[in-house]
Amino acid sequence: MNTSMKEPKFIPDSKMDDSADSRKGNERFVVVPLSQKQRRELGIEHYYRPFRLNKEFLSCPRSYLTVKRCLDVLLSAAALAVLWPIPLIFMLAVVIEDPHGTPIFRQKRIGKDGRSFMMYKLRSMYTDAEKQLSFIIDQNEVSGNAFKIKNDPRITRVGRIARKYCIDEMLQLLNVLKADMSLVGPRPPLPQEVAQYDEFERQRLSIRPGLTCYWQVYPHRHEISFDDWVAMDLKYIISRSLKTDIQLILKTFSVIFSGNGD
Repeated sequence: MNTSMKEPKFIPDSKMDDSADSRKGNERFVVVPLSQKQRRELGIEHYYRPFRLNKEFLSCPRSYLTVKRCLDVLLSAAALAVLWPIPLIFMLAVVIEDPHGTPIFRQKRIGKDGRSFMMYKLRSMYTDAEKQLSFIIDQNEVSGNAFKIKNDPRITRVGRIARKYCIDEMLQLLNVLKADMSLVGPRPPLPQEVAQYDEFERQRLSIRPGLTCYWQVYPHRHEISFDDWVAMDLKYIISRSLKTDIQLILKTFSVIFSGNGD
C-alpha cells in the first residue's frame, strides 16, 4: 500500500557535504558522521534544514492508517501473549541486582503533536541514573538535542543484556496497545529534549512515535548525528506505507536476534 507522496521540495543551498556546518540559534555545529554518499544511498540527502513539511506531505490514505493501527494491535497483543515470561524473568533479575527501585520504569515522553504520555520500559539503569546524568552530560556522543553514550556507566549488568536484545523495550508494546505509540515511527523524545527543538526538529512530532524507525535499524546507530536522525524520520513521515512498515519491523527482528539492539 503506497501513500503516493510527491517528491519533497527543498532549498538547494541546504545540501551539505561531509564538512559542512550549519547555524542553530547562536550555536555552531558540524553535521557528522554520515558521508554525502551514505546520505544518497539512504535517500535522505534532501531532508535537511531548512526543509519544512506541509499538509500535503503529512496526509496519507485513511485505509493505510486503519491497517497500520490493526497491525499495531494484533502484533503487539500477539508478542505480549507469547513472550511475557521474558520480561518477567528480567524484572526479577533487575530487582536482585538493584533492589532499591521498581523493575518497571515509567518516563514522560512526547508524542504526536507535542502531547505527552507515560512510556514504559524495563528498568535497565540504576535508580539514581537521572541524578548521575549531570556528571556525564559532557560525554554525550550524539550531536544535537539528544543524549547517548555507548558505555553508559548508569546501566546495570542486567540492563546491558536487556538493551542488547531490546528486551527493555518490550513493555512499550503496552504503549502501542494504548495508542500512545505505533510499532513504526520516530522514537519518542524526552520533554527536556523537545524544549530545545527548533522548528525543523519539531517536525519529528508530526506523527505517532514508534518502537522502531530507519535509524534504529541502521548499523552503528549511536554514531549517527541528531540531524541525520531527523532526516531519516522525515523520510519515513513522507514515504510511509504498509510495505515500509513491514520492512522496518522485519529489519528490527534482525537487529534483535543479532544482539545489536544497543
